[in-house]
Formats: sequence, C-alpha cells, structure tokens
Amino acid sequence: MAESDWDTVTVLRKKGPTAAQAKSKQAITAAQRRGEDVETTKKWSAGQNKQHLVTKNTAKLDRETEELHHERVPLEVGKVIQQGRQERGMTQKDLATKINEKPQVIADYESGKAIPNNQVLGKLERALGKKLRGRDIGQPLEANPKKK
Repeated sequence: MAESDWDTVTVLRKKGPTAAQAKSKQAITAAQRRGEDVETTKKWSAGQNKQHLVTKNTAKLDRETEELHHERVPLEVGKVIQQGRQERGMTQKDLATKINEKPQVIADYESGKAIPNNQVLGKLERALGKKLRGRDIGQPLEANPKKK
C-alpha cells in the first residue's frame, strides 16, 4: 500500500481541446474517425439579426407556385413613379430620403418587384403629387382636406 501516499500525486494527462478547437471541422472529423459519438447541430440564423421565424406558409409563398404568390406592384405604377420623379428632377436616392425609405425600396417599386405597402405608396403619392392606387393611376393628386 505504498502507492496510497497522500503527499505525492502524479497526474499524467493531456489538456483537453479548448471550446473553439473542439468545434473546428478538423476536430469533428478526427473524432468521427476515432469512432466517437459526435453530435452536430446547425444553428439557424446564427450571427444574424433575424427576429421573425419563417413559417411553412411563407416558404410556400416564396416558391411562388401557381395558386399562391405575392402580389407585386404593377409596372404601370413603377412607370408613374419614375416619370413623377424625373419631372421633379429627383434621383431615386433623393426620393427615398424625402419619404424616409431606402433607395432600394424606390428601385423595387419602379421595377415592379416590390410587394405593395399602402404606407409607402401613400408617402410616394404625397411626394410625387400623383395617384398610385385605385382606378386613376397617374392622375394628379387632389388636395382634399379631411372633413371632420
């Protein structure tokens, strides 16, 4: 029982891999070669500012099948926006700044790729002075004060 001496302890072991090393591709493949159980899970939207989950219905809509598809802004509206902007001598960036939107939003509306948003269309109507919704698209916007 000479080995049970409490004063001297000899530990022979290597340090385990750090967390970053254990997650590396090399460490995972090495562990798989050794036959160890390796559990890998992919984090969804890791490191991104994703606040909303994609549901099945949204994914179906994004595939745009014949029955289900997102409504897009008609090209007629895009042309009216473009003409109104050019009449006023504004660039897409100027118009976007005026209505507090990104320039890409204006580009999408003009090209007919945008999904219509009544708030944005209302801002565009006021900024350009032309109707973009309803029957008489492209007509001058009438300044009708709201009656109480």
